[in-house]
Amino acid sequence: MTLHPEIAAVTDRVIERSRAGRDAYLDLIARERETGIDRPRLSCGNLAHGFAAAGDDKAAIRSGKAMNIGIVTAYNDMLSAHQPYGRYPEQMKVFAREAGATAQVAGGVPAMCDGVTQGQVGMELSLFSRDTIAMGTAIALSHGMFESAALLGICDKIVPGLLIGALRFGHLPTILIPAGPMPSGLANKEKQRVRQLYAEGKASRDELLEAEAASYHGAGTCTFYGTANSNQMMMEVMGLHVPGAAFVHPGTKLRQELTRAAVHRLAAIGWDGQDYRPLGLCVDERAIVNAAVGLLATGGSTNHAIHLPAIARAAGILIDWEDMDRLSAAVPLIARVYPNGAGDVNNFHAAGGMAFVIRELIAAGLLHGDIMTVWDGDLNAYAAEPMLDGETLAWRDVAETRDDSLLRPVAAPFMPDGGMRLLTGNLGRAMIKTSAVTPDRWTIEAPARVFSDQDQVIAAFKAGELERDVVVVVRFQGPHANGMPELHKLTPSLGVLQDKGFRVALVTDGRMSGASGKVPAAIHATPEALNDGPLARLRDGDIVRVCATRGELTALVSDAEWASRVPAASPPPVMGTGRELFALMRRGADEAEHGASAMLTFAGL
Repeated sequence: MTLHPEIAAVTDRVIERSRAGRDAYLDLIARERETGIDRPRLSCGNLAHGFAAAGDDKAAIRSGKAMNIGIVTAYNDMLSAHQPYGRYPEQMKVFAREAGATAQVAGGVPAMCDGVTQGQVGMELSLFSRDTIAMGTAIALSHGMFESAALLGICDKIVPGLLIGALRFGHLPTILIPAGPMPSGLANKEKQRVRQLYAEGKASRDELLEAEAASYHGAGTCTFYGTANSNQMMMEVMGLHVPGAAFVHPGTKLRQELTRAAVHRLAAIGWDGQDYRPLGLCVDERAIVNAAVGLLATGGSTNHAIHLPAIARAAGILIDWEDMDRLSAAVPLIARVYPNGAGDVNNFHAAGGMAFVIRELIAAGLLHGDIMTVWDGDLNAYAAEPMLDGETLAWRDVAETRDDSLLRPVAAPFMPDGGMRLLTGNLGRAMIKTSAVTPDRWTIEAPARVFSDQDQVIAAFKAGELERDVVVVVRFQGPHANGMPELHKLTPSLGVLQDKGFRVALVTDGRMSGASGKVPAAIHATPEALNDGPLARLRDGDIVRVCATRGELTALVSDAEWASRVPAASPPPVMGTGRELFALMRRGADEAEHGASAMLTFAGL
């Protein structure tokens, strides 16, 4: 199939813009392969330290004749998605021996749960945990003991962080190994209903907790299509998983066989193998465009408007919001998964899941099918779903959707575009996700009510002060100000106002969530309010237009009046919950469109 002309044009634009940075990156990984630190270059003392506690694998690691796989794990047993990883390293060591290789845990990285910190001050550490994870990954792989890497991580900042760190060791073949979603519990729509009743004072805390506990009830990823599950989708369309690994439940025989296949494959594509596939060559401009296309076609998380540019920069590639906007206009929405639809990721997987999505998008010329993947062949191998044929891992074609309320072919999509759009105007640049918003609310023009934190919004809502058409503005939430927390706590209250018939929108320089829903939200506004960003000049009562149709984010204030205004003062910094330890990251962070990273900026990437 011929590549869609707009996909080709955006890819060419990314390649041209990235030329210098990509060339420098490819030189780096070639140099690291040839002259960087590896086991043959370690001193005897270095090497002895590295295998001292290796037990049954000591002789093989010492000899240097077997490939050694470095495992970087984000295991903890507080985060439901990562709890299954506790036993993975010991299993993977067995799988490595089966393939004539060895494996060691190179290091662990933190894995915070946005579900636990959502609406709490700990969320102000969330975005920068990505950079912390990237640096932790670099530390883990810096020992020179490994010829390939296995990355164990699933959730929001964790996969981007692992990938950013590993890309700086792009000469190593690398596979990301997921653990899968928890089984479906209380329907997400019912959970949302109880949340809104609680916001209105019509449900008790006990009733709310019971609903939440019935929804988040076991080991595995949360079942809504938020950032964690969008991560898994992106790893599939970039060819960095074993095909079909994303959405198979933890603790199943099929999940174990997919993990075994990943370890065996790392042995096959490793340092001295006949099919060497280093991460830095797998993640090229086409793979980055594929990630954006997959995000748009499935209605994925808005957080990746920040994470994808950061991942790309780690590989010497530059992608921006204009690229994503242009892709969105060309890519149809072919999946509706909660919060964009009624079914969850388990329903999505049962309907044909990633195999169907990839088959459809390649056939329509919307994905680069010829990218280098970690599997045997190119991305076409991912247009099949995994299964067990007796005890043997196998794959089967998914020719048709099994549920057209969740998955549709490109020829009959839910929407003609991907529903993630760039907004521009005198309030700066922002992103909006329309795939869960009814078209009659794509344009909201109403008086602004301006706040400096989300708790002020909740207080005004409870006092009845927002019972009208309103554009709720929450500023000083950018990466410089307080680490750019998600404001998902506002969703129930804003949803109640919209359900009452009011025309409501949110404008913020913070993030919303992978669970962004039915209320139109202009998010990631940049320049942020801190340091005289345009949101700092807004006043209560200003008429603000948020228009996804025309791509507009504008305060309807005269130029003369706008120029005469003194920017509002930012709230003073707050100590506690470790936020002070991240002051350097806040001060050094670049704009959201570039990835909101201090680490990449200071590194000159």
